[in-house]
Amino acid sequence: MEDVKEQQSQSNGDFSLPGKDSESEIVVENAAAVHGEPPQGDGVPPKVDSEVETVHEKVTKQIIKEGHGQKPSKYSTCFLHYRAWAEGTQHKFEDTWLERRPLELVLGKEKKEMAGLGIGVSSMKSGERALLHVGWELGYGEEGSFSFPNVPPKADIVYEVELIGFDEVKEGKARADMTVEERIGAADRRRMDGNALFKEDKFEEAMQQYEMAIAYMGDDFMFQLFGKYRDMALAVKNPCHLNMAASLIKLKCYEEAIGHCTTQKELYKGLFGPRPEPKPKRRNWLILIWEWLLSLFYRLFRRQRIKAD
Repeated sequence: MEDVKEQQSQSNGDFSLPGKDSESEIVVENAAAVHGEPPQGDGVPPKVDSEVETVHEKVTKQIIKEGHGQKPSKYSTCFLHYRAWAEGTQHKFEDTWLERRPLELVLGKEKKEMAGLGIGVSSMKSGERALLHVGWELGYGEEGSFSFPNVPPKADIVYEVELIGFDEVKEGKARADMTVEERIGAADRRRMDGNALFKEDKFEEAMQQYEMAIAYMGDDFMFQLFGKYRDMALAVKNPCHLNMAASLIKLKCYEEAIGHCTTQKELYKGLFGPRPEPKPKRRNWLILIWEWLLSLFYRLFRRQRIKAD
């Protein structure tokens, strides 16, 4: 990785982001590693006053925050954050914001218990946050789930969902089915799209692109990479973390930016190389000789005392 210029720019308070297309790059100030902003409040579903939209016979939606652009089509690969509650007991059984891992959902290929969630997501736009009410028929069914997650039988489900973004892929190709080059390429395209939005001062939309790029470069994926592929992936992932923090700073969300500074340990490693190993301290030879003599005199004294006894 060519990070010499990046290290120099950091010393001046600026970070310049590496990439293939120099016109798509951004210069940011005092950036930090971040993830998506979690919703406010815990424990119970949020109270929403917006109009109830019937998406399906068993799925309704209330918009919390408007999105932008088009809606995903069938077989689109969607990236989203969500929290889920059993409506009757108000028991929260899933929270990707807490885990800091967006869910990847291929519409039309989702698990049976996520059919209602998929229907709701298909009605959303990128950046939209909504409250979904899903009937038990499109959730965990008549028997529920008694393993993980723990959902009672015939439990209607409430989802708080934010659609980060989506990729229009005809064959519905998930990350796990992609080659290393395809995943890095997809992430890099998202990074450059985010850079273009950042230049247009569309910071929230830029953050969605960066978070999608980071989702492609997940920790499980990075753990498997070595050599040039790891360097290529870090050259995409680390600038996205930096620019997400820059976007939060531009939006004056300083606490969110600072709060995530310590979450990406490999940011330091990827940009500036491995941490230097501490050098062993040299011990003075006189001290070593002195300690040896004291030990010797102690042993002789102890032996003479035993003989005297």
